[in-house]
Amino acid sequence: MILFGTIVNIITVITGSLGGYFFHSKLPPKILKLIFQGIGLFTIFIGIDMASKTSNFIILVFSIILGAAFGEWIDIDKYINRFSLWIKRKIKSDNESFSEGMISAFLLFCMGSMTILGAFEEGTKGNSELLIAKSLMDGFGALALASALGLGVIFSIIPLFIFQGGLTLLSFWMGNLMPDAVINEMTATGGLMLTGLGLSIMDIKKIKIINLLPALVFSVILAFLFA
Repeated sequence: MILFGTIVNIITVITGSLGGYFFHSKLPPKILKLIFQGIGLFTIFIGIDMASKTSNFIILVFSIILGAAFGEWIDIDKYINRFSLWIKRKIKSDNESFSEGMISAFLLFCMGSMTILGAFEEGTKGNSELLIAKSLMDGFGALALASALGLGVIFSIIPLFIFQGGLTLLSFWMGNLMPDAVINEMTATGGLMLTGLGLSIMDIKKIKIINLLPALVFSVILAFLFA
């Protein structure tokens, strides 16, 4: 069943987010802060590990530069924040970290190599095992994130479904046209974005990571041309 892995992923994120939201209301602020910093450290580590998969640093650098220029020009961050604020108003939430939770969770759950490889595995071969394994990890990630940032994390399932489900459908239609070299460059670009997310989570430097999303598209184009 196509999209089965993504549906399982959504269920685990919802379950983890609800559990984390329960703990969010019970834990003292100093513990929540430390959990948040731990998530930031883990995100930086994962990001660096993924970014190291590149075999061409020129592709990686230009993917980020072109993606940043295009993303900032259309200002994706502004529209995503408007969307999250609209949801916040609809559910009458007073959580100050609502938007941050939603956006951080989406980036953390969708920029990893397991998302890309799992989506292509399910789309081309009908094998959901990798996405199901990722779903379990995301469930625990949602638990930790929601305990620090609140209920906004649960609404990351909307962009998660669009992005991960879209990749699965794209690979289903394209077949096995995506070479490993292209997937590696896309993974490396996502890893660099995750490193930036980790810096933002830890308040070291605030970066509009959402505006870097077009870098993934540029990494595919440049990898096809030069990898």
